[in-house]
Amino acid sequence: MAPETLYQDKLVTITHDEVIFQRYYFPIRKPKVVKLRDIKWISVEKPTLRNGKWRIHGTGNFKIWFPQDFGRPKRDRIFFAGLTNQWVQIGFTVEDGERVEKLFRSMGFVKEK
Repeated sequence: MAPETLYQDKLVTITHDEVIFQRYYFPIRKPKVVKLRDIKWISVEKPTLRNGKWRIHGTGNFKIWFPQDFGRPKRDRIFFAGLTNQWVQIGFTVEDGERVEKLFRSMGFVKEK
């Protein structure tokens, strides 16, 4: 039986067990599956030039990797996920930022700056 989908858009799928980041790997655009148990924290920020607003895919500093999202410059927030099993963080955007932020807060993942 497939896990219940809590949120899904063309960029991510969130279930009770995992987050699937679509078009993560470059250049093959395959998804990356991250188990929720492997997420240490998630921060939510207003998109700026410095934190990845214009980063369409990949990395600019080798510390944060962004899955492909051509609409990222128009998004209202950027999420950053710290993982237990790798030093690279995942920077990502979603189509409904408010809904996903509420979902991650209810799960206890969101850390305040």
